[in-house]
Amino acid sequence: MIVSASYRTDIPAFYGQWFLNRFRAGWARVVNPYGRQVSVVPLRAGVDGFVFWTRNVGPFTEALAEIRRAGLPFVVQYTVTGYPRLLEASVIEAGRSIALIRDLAAIHGPRSVVWRYDPILIGSVTQPEWHEANFTALAGRLAGAVDEVVVSFATLYRKSERNLAAAARGLGVTWTDPPAETRRDLVRRLAVAAAEHGMALTVCSQPETLTAGAKPARCVDARRLEAVAAGWGAPRAVKARLKGNRPGCLCFESRDIGAYDTCPHGCVYCYAVNARGLAKRRLADHDPQSEFLVPPPWPAVGDSPPGLL
Repeated sequence: MIVSASYRTDIPAFYGQWFLNRFRAGWARVVNPYGRQVSVVPLRAGVDGFVFWTRNVGPFTEALAEIRRAGLPFVVQYTVTGYPRLLEASVIEAGRSIALIRDLAAIHGPRSVVWRYDPILIGSVTQPEWHEANFTALAGRLAGAVDEVVVSFATLYRKSERNLAAAARGLGVTWTDPPAETRRDLVRRLAVAAAEHGMALTVCSQPETLTAGAKPARCVDARRLEAVAAGWGAPRAVKARLKGNRPGCLCFESRDIGAYDTCPHGCVYCYAVNARGLAKRRLADHDPQSEFLVPPPWPAVGDSPPGLL
């Protein structure tokens, strides 16, 4: 089993101590975001590896070292966009993220980290030409540290549309949902820039934007986890079936342990947060000793935890 931590929130940046406590316990309780079910997700026994999603791995480096000592491979899906601050209110500066990515690659191997330039938001301050120049500059600074960059265009879910509309009113900027041909043309140009810096460009769950030089992404990738383990001198088979999370997704099956409305980064395009104020309150109320990242407001019933390790 592969554990995802988490595409619902940024666990490495904000909830690292909670994760480490649960990792040492060997399990965590997780609330299904689409119902009231509570399940127990093992974090040691039966786990083949982890995929972490973050914009700031700095607070999590010791946790990664402990996971590696336990012999469990991991891949860090690390988002660096270099967007203007008005779009990403509290994301750490791109140069700091690039330094952290280089440290990860040096310590754990270049297969252990994937750069995400995601999502691509087209608007009055981020036109396609701006993205090409920005992406190329970031790729140059990451050359040699990563071998893959994942891209996708912003999907305007209800939460995203609401947050973008509020930003448009408050900041005086505009957004657009570009046609497929515009997307493909930009992906083609980004793929050229990526290749020039030794990276393969892959596209996450948007096959209509694929073009020459770009391949479909597999963000939760059992084979990459196996390569990480082999690079550590501890080869292992990662047992997981292909089972995407949405149409066009080619990921291996995983269990996610995150919770929505808990990331306070403040990105205006975020699909995982209804309101930044709510996320900030939940972070302030968070108990790193809890079995849950965010406890449900009802009595928790569900599976019994496995034996402690």
